[in-house]
Amino acid sequence: MEEKKSLAVFQDKKIRRIWHNNEWYFSVVDVVEVLTESPTPRQYWGKLKDREFNQLETSPIWVQLKLPAPDGKLRETDCANTESMFRIIQSIPSPKAEPFKLWLAKGLEENKQAAQRGGKIAHNARNELEQETKKTVVSKDNFLNLNERKKLGQKKKK
Repeated sequence: MEEKKSLAVFQDKKIRRIWHNNEWYFSVVDVVEVLTESPTPRQYWGKLKDREFNQLETSPIWVQLKLPAPDGKLRETDCANTESMFRIIQSIPSPKAEPFKLWLAKGLEENKQAAQRGGKIAHNARNELEQETKKTVVSKDNFLNLNERKKLGQKKKK
């Protein structure tokens, strides 16, 4: 499956994420930066990793995935899925931890609901666009009902 990359936004802070193994993985360094406002989030994460997680006898709760870096190049960075991100957040003393966990849980619930409707990717893209532009993307003026979508899909196949 092709990996999809996008940004999530929490309190006007961008968090890199990637669709991997049928779920979203978030950049741990980006989350650490949001929660701690540290000028050196990579160092903060390195110390936290050594102190809290490198003692785990099982495999780490994060994976290295390629995400765009500030210079535009793809670089491997530690990423965690939603479940693992909750474990990481528990280790960060921050007043933003609770609001962030609620935001993360809300996104998880929205993803489940969107998947049930069969429009998970479009749903996420629309939400991101609406967050960034502060405008509603779908309205009664541009909404296609099911029959119109089927006709459009049939035209594209020809």
